[in-house]
Amino acid sequence: MAASDKSVDDSLYPIAVLIDELKNEDVQLRLNSIKKLSTIALALGEERTRSELIPFLTETIYDEDEVLLALADQLGNFTSLVGGPEYAMYLLPPLESLATVEETVVRDKAVESLRTVAAEHSALDLEIHVVPTLQRLVSGDWFTSRTSACGLFSVCYPRVTQPVKAELRANFRKLCQDETPMVRRAAANKLGEFAKVVETEYLKSDLIPNFVQLAQDDQDSVRLLAVEACVSIAQLLPQDDVEHLVLPTLRQCASDSSWRVRYMVAEKFVDLQKAVGPEITRVDLVPAFQYLLKDAEAEVRAAVATKVKDFCASLDKANQVQIILSSILPYVRDLVSDPNPHVKSALASVIMGLSPMLGAYQTVEQLLPLFLIQLKDECPEVRLNIISNLDCVNDVIGIQQLSQSLLPAIVELAEDSKWRVRLAIIEYMPALAGQLGQDFFDQKLRGLCMGWLNDHVYAIREAATLNMKKLVEQFGAPWAEQAIIPMILVMSRNKNYLHRMTCLFCLNVLAEVCGTDITTKLLLPTVLLLATDPVANVRFNVAKTLQKISPFLEASVIDAQVKPTLDKLNADADVDVKHFAAQAIAGIAAEMELNVFRTAVPPCMGAKLEAAMDSKLIVEPPPISAAAETGGVLLELNAKTENSSSAEGDEQQKSVSEC
Repeated sequence: MAASDKSVDDSLYPIAVLIDELKNEDVQLRLNSIKKLSTIALALGEERTRSELIPFLTETIYDEDEVLLALADQLGNFTSLVGGPEYAMYLLPPLESLATVEETVVRDKAVESLRTVAAEHSALDLEIHVVPTLQRLVSGDWFTSRTSACGLFSVCYPRVTQPVKAELRANFRKLCQDETPMVRRAAANKLGEFAKVVETEYLKSDLIPNFVQLAQDDQDSVRLLAVEACVSIAQLLPQDDVEHLVLPTLRQCASDSSWRVRYMVAEKFVDLQKAVGPEITRVDLVPAFQYLLKDAEAEVRAAVATKVKDFCASLDKANQVQIILSSILPYVRDLVSDPNPHVKSALASVIMGLSPMLGAYQTVEQLLPLFLIQLKDECPEVRLNIISNLDCVNDVIGIQQLSQSLLPAIVELAEDSKWRVRLAIIEYMPALAGQLGQDFFDQKLRGLCMGWLNDHVYAIREAATLNMKKLVEQFGAPWAEQAIIPMILVMSRNKNYLHRMTCLFCLNVLAEVCGTDITTKLLLPTVLLLATDPVANVRFNVAKTLQKISPFLEASVIDAQVKPTLDKLNADADVDVKHFAAQAIAGIAAEMELNVFRTAVPPCMGAKLEAAMDSKLIVEPPPISAAAETGGVLLELNAKTENSSSAEGDEQQKSVSEC
């Protein structure tokens, strides 16, 4: 009997732990307990989970929002733990309670889990259990339950009988007319989703009146959500019905007194255009688009400006060019000189996409003047957005026309008196060079890039140095050897020490992309020459440069040329020069020591020995002054690895002997 009681106590232990932790003052403990619900349910079994655990959870929904959120999330995956879909109705009570709490995040998660659980019900159980739950939420006293109810209609409606469908449509209409704006907002948000599962005849008779009513709501937060529903409804109806049932409301929203509603129309305009078709677009949406392009609010103009390219691309191909030239471009011209920089920037990001639609002649006649205005705009984002899309125009009008029209404006910006303007052009130069090609760059832009290296602002010189590296990555080391390295080396003889330092900075970054041959043949001699510079700043930058380019030099070159120079700098009278020279000597020595030590290992010794060597090196770097000492380290490491297998050990010993 005692053994039987003990087994009962053991079986009750998981639920006891849960209860204790749920009542703990520490929120984290309660949260951890909720996250372990699935484990506890497995321990209890399906029947006791249904009869004990779920009722307990239903009664204790009073906790912190973080705990309730975790509970709502867990219950959505609980169907298998209560016995499968035929017992899924047991999960409805706790989720229903969670769907009525005040915190929006918890309610949303509860509704998400309710939708998951409802989908797992059979059609009969759906009507018996889920629909009554939905009806209770609809008739709840607090707005929280009614807002949650809006998310369940689209899940229940397709699988219930006709009388229940009629009841659900009536309930949804009731929520659309609710006195609380939050409920109407939730209904407007789910209207498009509900419309997709309702039969077309009831869509026209029941839901479209609700849509019209919501689009005329006194709260703009409700009206703007009705715009989203407009897209879904227009996709479901034939063209004639769209024209009579949807377009009047859409026109009203496009001219709504609230800028937020008009902004939503602008955001959804291309989706609406695709939903209604080309004919309605030509007759009704083009005027609405024009209206939004000259809206009084900058936010609306900016939103619709980003849609210019996509809207024009979706126009009927037969009338596309005519509509763009006669109906869109006049309004776009006004936006080019808009007082708001965000509007101009938004337009600049898409306007060049019109070139392929209009063709070469109209691009030159109509668009190039606008591009020139934008290239000279005071806002840097506008200029960069134009430059970043030059390839669109280049493909249409060709490089020759582009160089005659837009390039002078780019050159003018590159020589602007404001250094930030010059900096913006420098940062985009590699991409521009890639679009225009090497030959064109050498003819028109290479001189500019070299001129920036002598700029009186350090930020420009620094950016120009990085620009050189990116250009070499773009065009290759042979191009650098012929086109830019000779011009950079000339700077080493400049009377201004700042220019000589810029030369060193360039050599630093060019060594990374030019390779060992060019670095040894062209770059290193200039660096060594500057080691005797009269200015200390130049000399200690020589030390730093030698350290940075040493990985791209042969060991013999380092021994013969780099080390003697660093030794001289290490004895320099200037303390900073000595410091950086000593730092460079130590850095190069460590790098060479690492390389020599690794190359001393025969390839046949395998990955295990290499790992052991790396470990040894990290703890205690071996001396490399004599080959015998290096061999001794290898023998020691070999002895440590012999124990893995006798055959492997013999083979390794043989390899070391051969070395």
